Order: sequence, then structure tokens, then C-alpha cells
Amino acid sequence: MAAQFFSSLADNALLVAAIALLMQTDAPSWLTPYLKFFFVISYVLLAPYVGAFADRLPKGQVMFLANGVKIFGCVLMLWGVDPLVAYAVVGLGAAAYSPAKYGILTEYLPHRQLVLANGWIEGLTVASIILGTMIGGVLLHTNISGVLLHLDFPFIDTGIDTPAEAAIAIIVVVYAIAALFNLEVPRTGATLKHLPANPLDTLGDFARCVARLWRDRLGQISLAVTTLFWGAGATLQFIVIEWARSALGFDLSKAAILQGVSAIGIAIGAVLASAWISLDRSVRVIPLGIAMGVFVIAMNFVSQVWQAVGLMIGIGAMAGFFVVPMNALLQHRGHHLVGAGRSIAVQNFNENSSVLLMIALYSALLNVGHSIYIVITVFGLFVAATMGFVQLWFSHSRRRHAGELERLLAFARAEDPHPRRRR
Repeated sequence: MAAQFFSSLADNALLVAAIALLMQTDAPSWLTPYLKFFFVISYVLLAPYVGAFADRLPKGQVMFLANGVKIFGCVLMLWGVDPLVAYAVVGLGAAAYSPAKYGILTEYLPHRQLVLANGWIEGLTVASIILGTMIGGVLLHTNISGVLLHLDFPFIDTGIDTPAEAAIAIIVVVYAIAALFNLEVPRTGATLKHLPANPLDTLGDFARCVARLWRDRLGQISLAVTTLFWGAGATLQFIVIEWARSALGFDLSKAAILQGVSAIGIAIGAVLASAWISLDRSVRVIPLGIAMGVFVIAMNFVSQVWQAVGLMIGIGAMAGFFVVPMNALLQHRGHHLVGAGRSIAVQNFNENSSVLLMIALYSALLNVGHSIYIVITVFGLFVAATMGFVQLWFSHSRRRHAGELERLLAFARAEDPHPRRRR
């Protein structure tokens, strides 16, 4: 949990610093979302291999190596490599890290505790998003960056001359702390799986895993929800920054802090979901996704900071409440169908394909000259409509395959240690 917190803390602070690097070069606003595009492309391209790699080595060792790759990406930024390229290297490390950090839960714990465990992990992740995003904004503030830039080391020219570079140097230290915690992650005793000798065999195995999860009556619903959620969440990060500039007159530092406020709501929602929602009742939270899309449109009518803070917390709370049970349900089905590491890799492949698509569409809307208010409206309607479609899909599946769904839900119910939640 400590390793995940510090690694995620650095990830979120680095995004703000990378945006600042792009702004230093007077890059157009539509190019900024492509930082996320380059970050997540490794999740999609390497999904067939990182899941198998996570199952090949002890999870703590995988996470340590992945944090090393992230540090190398930060160093590339400090060396003056294009921020998009350097951030893609960090994304490579993140892609390798993800199957291990979630896959280890199913190795440590019985499935009846997965919702609770996800609540803890998501709560810490959200705390790291809040603090990481805010730290990124604070490090760029003139008062803090001025102090950092005036630190001198005898006989050493660090080459760090801008607030963004100073922030990245601090973020490297945070990644190093996470890597040290990775060294202390104990082995779970889970059976390690060998990588196929032929990479094409790995690709074929991954394709079979994708097909198997999408065919599963519960797996397909949870996969559809989490795929939409993470694509929407990644896009919303950039929408909030642009909206805060237009509606509230915030600079990047303040906008990043406001972005972190929504994560407070996600933490609240995640904690409530872990306490109230049982594994077999996870599908009942889907309507909250529809409500979240409607609430996003309300951003167009906000002009005061206190209104913005309240709305961001509300949107975050709904998001956290419905994504935590869906993640747990997907891990539960994925572990039984294809294995822990592979199921997370399948999830990452689908979710980050959604991120790539939605980020590209968002950037295209800005590039053709649409205002942020039109973008917000289109985005909110898309989320609400898509979640509505998923709800209809599940209702149709429940009518046509009632026996199969009841059997799968009964299996999840049997592993739930909190029967009081099912009232």
C-alpha cells in the first residue's frame, strides 16, 4: 500500500509538471492532452506482454523494475528530451506496474475481501491523486520553485533552470521512495507462470483472455463500465484544467489544485462503496454513471470557486462509488477465468484504448475551435448515454440468461463475508 501510494503520488505530480514543460515551449492547448495519449499507449501496445510478465516474477520485483523505468523517463525530461517522448517512457513503466499492483491483491487475499481491499487501495490511490496533483501545482508556484531553483550544489551544475524541471527533480525522489518500498513487498507464494517462448504465442494467449472476459456475463458488464470510466476520467483531468482557466481565471498551479479536489469525492465514494456494496450487488451501481454524466454538464453553470469545489467533490463521489465495486467484480471474474496478472492486463488494454480514443476526440474538438463549454456538454451527454446503454445491456442479458447470471452472482455471494450489506 505504501509503494502504491508513493508511486501514484509521483505519477500525478509528474503530469502537472509535464504540462508545465509543454507550456514553456508555447505548445498549443490541443497538444496538452496528448501527454496522456503518449502515457497510456504502452498500456495498449504492451498489454499482451505486461500481464504475462507480471505473472512471471514476484509482484514486488515487477513493481521495483517498473519504478526504475519511470525514474529513467523523468531523467529524460531533465535532459531536454521532448516531454511527449519522455512521458511515454514513464507510461511504459506504469504499464508494467499496473498488473502487479492489482494482481497481488488476488494472491494475498480471498476473493470475499476484494471489494474491501479495493476500497483501501482506491482510497490510497485517490489520496495520492489529491496530494500528487496538488503537490505538482504547489511545486510550480513561484514561491516554492524559487526556493528550489536557488539551491546550489558545490562543483555541480544540475542544469535545472525552470520551475517545471525543479518539480521533476523532486518527483524523481518520490519514485525512488516507492521503489524502496517495493523491495520490502513479501512474496505471496503464488505459482509463477513461464512466458511462452514465441511472442506470437503470448499475443494469441492474450487475445483468448480478452475474448473470454468479454464473453462472461458479469465480466463483460464490469469491463464495459470500467473501460468507459477510465477513458472519461482521463479526459476529465484536462477538461477541468481548461475549464478552470476559462470559467474561474485559474493558472495551471491553481487549476491543478482544483483538479485534486475531485479526488476527495472519489475517496469518499470509494470508502462508502467498500462498506456498503457487496460483490454480488456490484452491478446495481451502474445508474450512478448516468448521473455522473449529467452532473458534468452542470460545470457550464458554475462561476464561483465554492460552487466548483462542491461540484467536483460530488462528481468524484459518484465516480468512486460505482467504480470500486466494478473493479472488484472484474478482478473476481478475471482471476477465475484467466489469472490475476492477465485479467488486469486485459482491463488495462480496454480501459486505455478508451483513454486514447477519448483524449484524441477531446483534442480534436479543441483543435477545430470549439469552446470548453461545448466540449463539456458533449462529454457529459456521451458519458450519460453510454452508461445508459450499459444498463440496458445488462437488463437484456439478465432477461435472456437469468440462470447463468444467478449462478455467477451466487458464486460471488458465497465469497462475501458481509451478508448485512445485501439487505
